[in-house]
Amino acid sequence: MERMKLVLQYFQSNSESISNGICIVLALVSVKLYTSFDFNCPCLPQYNKLYSLGVMIVPPVILFFVGVLVNRHTDAMMDEWMRPIGERSKNPAVVKYLFSAMLQRAMLAPMVWILVSLMDGKIFICAFSVSVDPAPFSGLPNNTGLDVIKVMAKVPCKEDIIFRNSSFRKAVSRYVRCYSQAVGWSILLLLIVLGAVGRFVKPYFDNHATSLQTRYWSNYLDVEQKLFNETCVLHARDFARKCVVQFFEDMREDAVLRLPHPLFVTNTKGEWEWEEREERLYGISKQEQVDQLLDKWYHSKPELDVTRIAHRPQTCVTWEDRRGKTLYSDV
Repeated sequence: MERMKLVLQYFQSNSESISNGICIVLALVSVKLYTSFDFNCPCLPQYNKLYSLGVMIVPPVILFFVGVLVNRHTDAMMDEWMRPIGERSKNPAVVKYLFSAMLQRAMLAPMVWILVSLMDGKIFICAFSVSVDPAPFSGLPNNTGLDVIKVMAKVPCKEDIIFRNSSFRKAVSRYVRCYSQAVGWSILLLLIVLGAVGRFVKPYFDNHATSLQTRYWSNYLDVEQKLFNETCVLHARDFARKCVVQFFEDMREDAVLRLPHPLFVTNTKGEWEWEEREERLYGISKQEQVDQLLDKWYHSKPELDVTRIAHRPQTCVTWEDRRGKTLYSDV
C-alpha cells in the first residue's frame, strides 16, 4: 500500500510525471483492448491481407491521436507556437522539445499494440498464410475441390470443416507464428538499441547547458499557465461572491443609522477579510476589465523579467474633513 502511495505521489508531482502516467495507462488499455478484441479473419485470399492491415494500422493510429489529445505537452506546445509574440519572444527550442516529448509519449500505446499483435501472431497468420509453400507440410486437404490458394487462405479458420482431424493447419500456423514473433522481437530489440545509442550519443551532439535551459523553460510554461488558471479561479470566485452580495444589498430597503463618530477607527475581522478579497480582485471589478485582461494575457504575454515587481503601484488613503482639507494620509 505504501508503495502504491509513493507511485501515485510521483505521478502527481509535476506535469511530466502526469503525462508519463497517462501514457502508461494508455499502453495498458491497448493491451486490454487487444486481448478482448474478437479477431475474425475472413479466410478469403483477396481480403485476408486487407483485414490484417486494417487491424494492424487503424487501432494504433487511433491510440496515437488519443495519446496526443490527453498529453499535457500538446497544449503547452500549441500555446507557445500559436501565440502572438507580444512582449515575449518565442523560443523554437522549447517548441521542439515539447513536440519531441509529446511524440514520444503518444507513440507508446501504438507500439505496444503492434508488438502485442506480432507476439500473438494471429494477424500475421491471417495475412501471410496464402504466401506459405504447402509442400514441406504433410496433410494438405486435396479432396475439397478448392485450389491451393483458397485452401491456404482458410488456415486461420480453425473451425473450417476442411481442416477437421488434420494437423496441416496447426503446422502452418506454428510456422507463420514463429516469423511473426521473430519480427516482433526484432522490432523491440531495434527500439531498445536505438534508445541506448541515442542516450550515449546525445551528449556529444547536444550542449548540456542549452538542454537544461530548454527543459527549464518548458516546465516554466506549464507552471505559469497553471498558476494563471488558479489565480483566475480565485478571482472568479471573489468576483462572483461580490456580485451576489451586491445583488442582495440592492434588494435591501434603505435605513438610516445615527451613531456617534468614533475617535479611533478599528477594523473588525470581517472588514479585514473583505479587504483581503478586494486585494485578490486586483482592482479588476468590471466585465470589460476582465475581458481586457484575458485578451492582453493571450496577445501580449509579460516579459520574463520580475525586477519590476519591487516597484508595484501602491494605494494611498487620504482622510479629509467636510471642507475637503486633508487631515492625514496613509499608504
